Amino acid sequence: MKKAVAVVTIVAFVSFAAGGGYWYGKSTSPAGGGAGAPGAGGVAGGSDGAGRQAKGGAGGPGAGAPMVAVEVAPVVAAAMPQIITAVGSLRSDESVTLRPETAGRISAITFKEGQRVTKGTPLVKLDAAIPQAEYQQARANLTLARSKFDRAVDLANRNYISGQAKDEAENNFKVAQAAVALAEAKLAKTDIRAPFSGIIGLRSVSIGDYVKEGADLVNLEAIDPLKVDFRIPETFLRMVQAGQSLEVSLDALPGKTFDGRVIAINPLIDAAGRSVVIRAQVRNQDTTLRPGMFARVRLITREQSDALVVPEQALVPLGTEQFVFRVVDGKVARIKVQTGQRRDGKVEIVAGLAAGDIIVTAGQLKIRDGVAVRVAGDADTSPPAKAQAAPMSGSAGPIAPAVAAPVKADGAAAHPPKS
Repeated sequence: MKKAVAVVTIVAFVSFAAGGGYWYGKSTSPAGGGAGAPGAGGVAGGSDGAGRQAKGGAGGPGAGAPMVAVEVAPVVAAAMPQIITAVGSLRSDESVTLRPETAGRISAITFKEGQRVTKGTPLVKLDAAIPQAEYQQARANLTLARSKFDRAVDLANRNYISGQAKDEAENNFKVAQAAVALAEAKLAKTDIRAPFSGIIGLRSVSIGDYVKEGADLVNLEAIDPLKVDFRIPETFLRMVQAGQSLEVSLDALPGKTFDGRVIAINPLIDAAGRSVVIRAQVRNQDTTLRPGMFARVRLITREQSDALVVPEQALVPLGTEQFVFRVVDGKVARIKVQTGQRRDGKVEIVAGLAAGDIIVTAGQLKIRDGVAVRVAGDADTSPPAKAQAAPMSGSAGPIAPAVAAPVKADGAAAHPPKS
């Protein structure tokens, strides 16, 4: 009894498998596209899909794959002068705060605040009554001493007086001369004049004030030209020399630049910051610039009009080295480059590229050496990838190819499939 049940079960399973295979062949016959019966066509279609899959695997990643779209740019020659940027302050070419050398009362102020003055112009007058009297007294003593000296010389020639008496008279005469010079100098100190041409500042005294020696009276500034003091790191010292050109821009005057040149380099390097102070000179004919302004300096250390430059986004850093992808015959090659200075989104290429080379500027993460690429926006002319025939869900894999039925001379199948 048990054997009979087992036999019936096996027969039922075989029948079910045969029916499933028949209906699977019918369902896959349109995809197969064969000229034979539906079942044969379905099997042939599975065979073609398996063949394509094998062919794609043998051809590698580049076989039949679309080209990668990237953005490119040429390597161009452009002016890229070597520039050192720094910040500094404007200073007067000459600056002084006028102070009296003698004490006294101010009797006159002969200038207006903010006025342009020339060298030697009287500015402040101190009361000169006492110095004037001392000067007159000294001149009177000088006159007397000269008379005594002349008489002593005459008497000495006649041998009426000794040589010592003559020498004393001569010495008194010289002392009187010195006293006159001293009194004259004191008198001159009461008249304060401009030591150089410039613009007078704001006074801090008034007429009638009694000032002591060294008291601040007013400042005088020579602002054409102006000086610019700025600091650079000691590593740039060998690149700087007197006479080099520079450009000065100021936050107070946006959009304007002023040309200047280096006039001096401080021989002492600041040990605290390891920097050196550079002094430059800037013309200021219209007095637009003023001492004390904050200045941004661009020091041009080397003129270069044919530097090779590329967009900064073309660089692919790897450790401490820089690479770019160069497009050659539709494929990319990774090239190591040596970079120079960077400015305004551009980077100088010192070595590794030549003018006219085409490099990738966007899409570097999708490519590697030897990958075919196309410029983004251009039509993709690469052959489309062939679709692989996927097996039906639930099957163990592609169905093995079936042998086509023999065909008679009249074109009919020798053994047509059963309906």
